[in-house]
Amino acid sequence: MLTFKPKFAEKYKNLTDFEEYKEAIQQPLRRSFRVNTLLADADSAKERIEALGFPIEKIPWCKEGFYAGKGSFALGNTPEHKEGRIFIQSAVSMIPCIVLQPEQGDVVLDCCAAPGGKTTHLAALMKNLGVIVANEADGKRVGILIENLERMQVMNAVVTKMSADALTGSYDKILLDAPCSASGTIFGGTKESKRTLLEWNPDTIRRLAKLQKKLLMHAWKLLKPEGSLVYSTCSLEPEEDEDVVKFFLEHENSAQLERFDLPLKYDWKNGMKIWPQYNQTEGFFISKIRKLP
Repeated sequence: MLTFKPKFAEKYKNLTDFEEYKEAIQQPLRRSFRVNTLLADADSAKERIEALGFPIEKIPWCKEGFYAGKGSFALGNTPEHKEGRIFIQSAVSMIPCIVLQPEQGDVVLDCCAAPGGKTTHLAALMKNLGVIVANEADGKRVGILIENLERMQVMNAVVTKMSADALTGSYDKILLDAPCSASGTIFGGTKESKRTLLEWNPDTIRRLAKLQKKLLMHAWKLLKPEGSLVYSTCSLEPEEDEDVVKFFLEHENSAQLERFDLPLKYDWKNGMKIWPQYNQTEGFFISKIRKLP
């Protein structure tokens, strides 16, 4: 059973229907995976997973994405996973790459790439063409990123290890899945969820929001005119989501917020805000911004 700090409860009561939110995040999170279309087509991979005893349900907003019901063993132990034909990934974390819409000849920057779910998704959408610069500041996580790129047979990615605010270059598309408080991942009563709730702190959120603004302002400098940037977090805190985008838009005259729609329930304020109770998923925020000529 999850317990909430008084300040957390007070804040979230003003952000959403707190009773619905509490009920939703006590439930187990539905496992999900994305088929790696570099190595397999969605239908055949789905059939092989089903044959292993996993009930499968389509994720409405991702044609290569599926929910997997309980099987006789862990999804990560399946041949499909070990051989790189699927990537186990949160259903809502598939959205940023879909919204970014990378094309085959693009030069794309993934600012905070580990563990590689979004990088491998970008590569699949680009059919291993063009170039992806996959950056990760954490040395330990770089190793995990490289392992996943190799397992999924990504051929168009270059891995860099530096602070995202030190990156250079010129890019057609940029994905900034920013470091955040991860409040959207509180789901299912897991140890990780309990730890995230325990560590939840308004001072930490303010510190992270300052960093997120800095990273977004820097990434924007690297984006070519008429290019697109997607800013996303697995946080539900306004300070890390719509307020960051609001700050950015007030300081960048060349920026134009782009509205998009997908087949799921969400709120919209400077981006798509997905609450756990809306679609039985983790919480997430996604904003797409175009650079004017």
